[in-house]
Amino acid sequence: MSIPAISEAIIRHNSNASSYNRGEEYYRRGAIAELKKRGNVIQAEVEGSEITPYQVRIGYDAGGITSAFCTCAYNYDGWCKHIVATLLECLHQSEKIEERPTLENLLNRLDLVQTQLLLQELVENRPELIEDIDKFVSLIAIPTPTIKQPSTRRDKIDTAPFRSHVKRILRDGLQALEYGTEDDPFTDDLLTVIEEAQELSENGDGNNAMAILETITAAYAEEWEELIDYGGDSYSIAEPLDKAWTEAILSAQMSKAEMVDLQVMLESWQDEISADFSMSLEALRQGWDYEPLQQIMLGDDTIQLWEDERPSFADDLVFIRLQILERQNRYTEYLNLALVEEMTLQYLTQLAALGRVNEAMSAAKILMERAEEGFALAKILREDGYLVEALEICQAGINLSGNCLYEFAAWTSDLAQGLEDIATALNASIIAFKIRPSIQDYGKIQDYAGETWLTVKQDLLQTLRDQPDWGMQVAKVDIFLQEGLIDDAIKTVERDTYYASELVHRVMEAAVPHRPDWVIENARRRAEPIMEQGKADRYDTAVKWLKKAKTAYFQLGQTAEWSAYRTQLEAAHGRKRKLMELFKQLNK
Repeated sequence: MSIPAISEAIIRHNSNASSYNRGEEYYRRGAIAELKKRGNVIQAEVEGSEITPYQVRIGYDAGGITSAFCTCAYNYDGWCKHIVATLLECLHQSEKIEERPTLENLLNRLDLVQTQLLLQELVENRPELIEDIDKFVSLIAIPTPTIKQPSTRRDKIDTAPFRSHVKRILRDGLQALEYGTEDDPFTDDLLTVIEEAQELSENGDGNNAMAILETITAAYAEEWEELIDYGGDSYSIAEPLDKAWTEAILSAQMSKAEMVDLQVMLESWQDEISADFSMSLEALRQGWDYEPLQQIMLGDDTIQLWEDERPSFADDLVFIRLQILERQNRYTEYLNLALVEEMTLQYLTQLAALGRVNEAMSAAKILMERAEEGFALAKILREDGYLVEALEICQAGINLSGNCLYEFAAWTSDLAQGLEDIATALNASIIAFKIRPSIQDYGKIQDYAGETWLTVKQDLLQTLRDQPDWGMQVAKVDIFLQEGLIDDAIKTVERDTYYASELVHRVMEAAVPHRPDWVIENARRRAEPIMEQGKADRYDTAVKWLKKAKTAYFQLGQTAEWSAYRTQLEAAHGRKRKLMELFKQLNK
């Protein structure tokens, strides 16, 4: 596949002004050391401030760029300068892109002996890789269990190291509490141990997972009274434990006697540490042989899983069951259970993952009620190459309610643009802007709107005015200043009380030719309290405000008034040596 259509507009839309400008500098100075294409991935080495070049990786499909990653530490909005530089190189000098084989093609050229030699050489140069190889081989060597024909139990794990580790976590945590720490000294470390048990469950070894969980829960219960004395609680650990126990129980083989013993222990711990193990106890009661569950998994959609009121943990329990069914490749049972339990997201995405795209599309038209469902389905369809179908789901999904609407609408806009459906790209960008305004989305809409821009712009500006200032100030100021709407920008920052607000400085800078009176009043109102209260560490900020006031006085032709005001300040604060020294900057 050839590289996707890339334009400067697309790059600008996905990066902030600073990143774009610096990326353009990198491109012009030839910082791209290597530029390669492997399948649907562009790889580049970009020379930067470090000795080792930064590694850039850009994924794409027929709909456009799907991912962009760089090894630099940039963690702000949009793409970093190295990604920008790489894409500018692709745009303007595509002939420099070297076509190279994919990893799959390279490995296909090797026989078993050559593959082993390659791995040995890689590990020799990078010894830490042996751990990844060890874990991978361990996982693929584990037989996949089934519900009806469970695999033979594995050797029982030695839980002594886990018990010692948990005891140490609790002991160290209690000591930290004795010294008065306000941080939670237990949860993160205990969750790490719980995750080790969950990994065993995920690999079908529920019995050893339960052995670890028993060790954790028992140790926690033993220390509970002392934890309580220091204000401890079980809330942060009880829910993860309940979920881990549930998954382990549903992944294990137990005799009836063992099930009774476990029930007694769970109920005892539940009382001891004031926890709620209702879900794991219900999983223990139902198991996989529970008659309504069996009927549902066989395709009977008239059966109700819950005899009485549906418990609060019902969705979590069904989700855990679905995860286990998926790991065991029991897709028919998975789909039947998901459909009856109204787990629409899981039902639709599993259909798509199985390649049953027509079924997924038809079901989506009937079942899809949340944006999250549409977004998840659209992403899977796109990953599998069904771009037109993905866009069709997007067009319906972005009009639903949900908590991911901004991300979904922005993603839809990019996909639609890549597929040259500008009408959908425009509509999705407007939806995204109205949820979370930004100068980048504003520019994107302008590009898509074409001849309708003047009409669309007025709607966007009114949307911006109607938005509360909290969290929106930067976007409002960016756009209002770009459009020359100084009064709107002033209104946006009017309540900004931060003594050194750069946003207010930006608005003042733009307002001097239009509203110098406001600049004078506002700058004085911010500078004078700092000087009057003798806040020496903020004197430099006060002088910055006074510089703005001076510029505004001069704009009005009121040089005499400025001189009089400065003389008044010097008379009032003349003994503040640091301030008077900084006042010299006002002569410039």
